[in-house]
Amino acid sequence: QVHLVESGGGLVQPGGSLRLSCAASGTNFDYYPIAWFRQAPGKEREGVSCINRSGGATIYADSVKGRFTISRDNARNTAYLQLNSLKPEDTAIYYCAAGTFFSLEVRRYNYWGQGTQVTVSA
Repeated sequence: QVHLVESGGGLVQPGGSLRLSCAASGTNFDYYPIAWFRQAPGKEREGVSCINRSGGATIYADSVKGRFTISRDNARNTAYLQLNSLKPEDTAIYYCAAGTFFSLEVRRYNYWGQGTQVTVSA
C-alpha cells in the first residue's frame, strides 16, 4: 500500500508556472506507475499525465502537451508535475495517484492523494 500527499498548488496568473509534488510513503514506490489527474468544479476527473515505473515513458493529455512535464525521483519516493504557460482553464484540484497499469484512465489507479488546488487567474 502507498500513501500519497500532494503539495505545491496555489494561485498564479495566466502564463505563470507551478511545480506540484507528490510525496509517497509506504512500500515499493517504484513498483507503481504514477499519474496526475485534475477535477474542475462541475466536471469529471480527467487524466493529465502519467509516468511509468522507471520514469522512462510518459503520457500527456492533448490539452497539456508542451506545457506540463511529469517526472519522478524513485530515490526520494516523489513524483512531480511542472506546470508552465498556465491558462485559466487549468484551474482545478490536482490529484496524484498510484496504480498498477500505465494509463490515464481513472479506474486503473488504486491509491490517491487528497489533492492540491491550482487556480489560474489574473
